[in-house]
Amino acid sequence: MIHVQPVTLERAPVRLVPLALSHEDGLRAAASDGELWNLRVTSVPEPAQTRAYIEQALAQRDAGHRLPFAVLCSTTGEVLGSTSYHDIVPAIDRLEIGWTWYARRVQRTAVNTTAKLLLMQHAFETLGAKLVGWRTDNYNFASQRAIERLGARKDGVLRHHALRRDGTVRDTVMYSLAAGEWPEVKAHLEWQLARPR
Repeated sequence: MIHVQPVTLERAPVRLVPLALSHEDGLRAAASDGELWNLRVTSVPEPAQTRAYIEQALAQRDAGHRLPFAVLCSTTGEVLGSTSYHDIVPAIDRLEIGWTWYARRVQRTAVNTTAKLLLMQHAFETLGAKLVGWRTDNYNFASQRAIERLGARKDGVLRHHALRRDGTVRDTVMYSLAAGEWPEVKAHLEWQLARPR
């Protein structure tokens, strides 16, 4: 049975640390790089809602079904964005990775691949997860491509599943990776990070 506890995970160029109220200014600055809160298919907080966003994440952590991280630059400590373990189900050794977003300038860099490699490695190799899942808005095509590049398999679509911030109802695209698939996916992600750019 998995037992998810706050942890710091690091591999250049990122360090994932437990999210705290002290990350408020950094998260606000990261979200402002590209005004990411204007994307209707993401959960990025508006500047004035950054503290409430963190407080909600911490409340979900305290309830036992989310472990939020601030994603920092491993050399400067600058906040680049946020990600989480969520929908943690210890009885079946399952969790999901999500609530992920980054400052626009670090999107499509090694930041996301490295952060996801760290999270998957910890989930499968330390926690003993049997399955890691992802979910995204059916219109968030960039997120779907990013999840697929990680090696996750598309499980299907939950129709009329969740409210967006604009009040519309989204369909949710579900993905997963099983523990038996992890060694091959890990090797591929290592290759992606090592290859010349």
